[in-house]
Amino acid sequence: MSRAPARFPDPALPRGSGRRALVTGANRGLGRAIALGLGRLGHHVIVGARQRRTGEDVVSSMHAEGLSAEWLALDVADADSIAHATAVLGTLDVLVNNAAILVDQGVPALEVPLEVVRHTFEVNTLGAIALMQACAPGMRTRGFGRIVNVSSDWGSQAMMAAHQLAYRLSKTALNSATRVFADELRGTGVLVNAMHPGWVRTDMGGANAVRTPEAAADTVLWLATLPADGPTSGFFHDRQPHAW
Repeated sequence: MSRAPARFPDPALPRGSGRRALVTGANRGLGRAIALGLGRLGHHVIVGARQRRTGEDVVSSMHAEGLSAEWLALDVADADSIAHATAVLGTLDVLVNNAAILVDQGVPALEVPLEVVRHTFEVNTLGAIALMQACAPGMRTRGFGRIVNVSSDWGSQAMMAAHQLAYRLSKTALNSATRVFADELRGTGVLVNAMHPGWVRTDMGGANAVRTPEAAADTVLWLATLPADGPTSGFFHDRQPHAW
């Protein structure tokens, strides 16, 4: 039986006590909901976004609620941007790799240009890997870290189907990276998990999607605030294990 989505944020979740959290692609949709949720749980949220205006709009909304937040210029497809961002980040306790693109929706695998596949990997997979490589060592040294990779059931091998080759492969690779990093960091206090948000009403999901960003964010908030004995190397949907 699936778990009913919690209130946003779930009052039963442990509060962040000032922990620092970076959310990529936090300027809209699911990323914005995640940022707000973590802020309401007591985290200092670093709103990662390419555009200053939209990033600072989120920060302003959070400040209006009395939440702690700042904008960080971050393009996860740009190695120099990642290097600059991680150089100024300072201590980081939570990393949510949310930034993603879907540019081959409905396109047959036989027709999708390879440059689309490459660019999708740069955003959806390589950017997340680069951030984990940059942030996880400090988490390991301090003995605490929570990494959440926003994936998709379109990347599940158990549910693989036609079309969306670039997006599907990028999320399958992100799932694999989740398990590799989780195993390397096992026993260090750093927990690494992936999650499937469902079909969410965002710019990517469209107006006909069945879930609100807040409902989808619940599992991210849960994984970002796991206790020390919480799961690692898992793939979850609505806080329940999901087929890889």
